[in-house]
Amino acid sequence: MSVSAKSLLSTLSVRGPHRVLRGNLGIAGQPGVVYTPESGLNLPAVAFAHGWLTSAENYKSLLEHIASWGFVVAAPDTERGPIPSHLDLGGDLLTTLDIVSKVRLGDGTISVHPERLALAGHGMGAGAAVIAAAQRRVATVVALFPAPTSPAAENIAPDIDTPGLILTGDDLDSVSSNARALAAAWSGPSILRTIGGASHNGIIEGRRLFAALGAGRYEHKTDKTTRALVTGYLLATLLADKKYAAFADPEAEIPHTKVVDPHAEVEVEAPKLSIGTVAKLIRG
Repeated sequence: MSVSAKSLLSTLSVRGPHRVLRGNLGIAGQPGVVYTPESGLNLPAVAFAHGWLTSAENYKSLLEHIASWGFVVAAPDTERGPIPSHLDLGGDLLTTLDIVSKVRLGDGTISVHPERLALAGHGMGAGAAVIAAAQRRVATVVALFPAPTSPAAENIAPDIDTPGLILTGDDLDSVSSNARALAAAWSGPSILRTIGGASHNGIIEGRRLFAALGAGRYEHKTDKTTRALVTGYLLATLLADKKYAAFADPEAEIPHTKVVDPHAEVEVEAPKLSIGTVAKLIRG
């Protein structure tokens, strides 16, 4: 009997069975961090890029969570300033993949399978992952709440036939999101899935700029759902685990989420008028 997507979502929202180790990519010349299971050969690996004005440390729990399910997860810690280079961040992602896929990790008991590689990122980091995917073939790409980049990721997406997962929130069509355009331009099989009640900065952990003003606060529910969706998708794509096939299926119904057709016409909500405004219009 198959397990329901709701049950799997709940299971994947908590840490997996593996004890997680943390390492320093700087030893290999690339500033950043790497999280791995305690041991394992030919493991799948994910290179993850942070968002604007954040660092790899702001995604510590997310990266550890994915690693606890059997993945090597590495994140470059560069381009953290107010005027970052998205191209350079994409290049650092590729360097990160080279390091984890060609060097034995831990005490030599951890290795990565060269064909089980994924690129991922949040915000501008999602765009950097797309930029990197155009330069190196990987098994899949995960774009979390993607934001506009230079060059524009949606202009690069037509050249990428790799499967992709694009997660976003209720602010799908805001100026800070290019999720719809990215999904519409994607050449390969892709899924654009929204998370109910989520905002684009909800997965960022810790204190950061503008948080004191009430903008961009951490959202536990958003982070919890995102962790489960990403982990399930990676298990389905990088490991071909049929148990989690629903997470890579655009037809699957997953609680708290909705699949969006990026080519569908966007409905523009009519502005709401107050009673006073209506009265003024009637009087002319």
